[in-house]
Amino acid sequence: ANILGSLLIGFILGYALKNNSLNENQSLLLATGFCGGFTTFSTFAYENHLFLKSGDFTSFAVYTIASFIIGFLAVFLGMWLAGR
Repeated sequence: ANILGSLLIGFILGYALKNNSLNENQSLLLATGFCGGFTTFSTFAYENHLFLKSGDFTSFAVYTIASFIIGFLAVFLGMWLAGR
């Protein structure tokens, strides 16, 4: 859900910038309101908590780094798709 939400945020913001179709408040509502509710940081935090609690520091590091990198890439992909 987090990666899909990142993709949607990028697409919504990219579409709004390209087409000038949404004002700033509408963009913020869709990006942070809808997509922010769709993506949940709590799941990410809980899964990392389980890795740390079990002493699995490698999985913690890989999951954390991969989540951030893939999340950013999904935002950029969404913006690119909206700009096509």
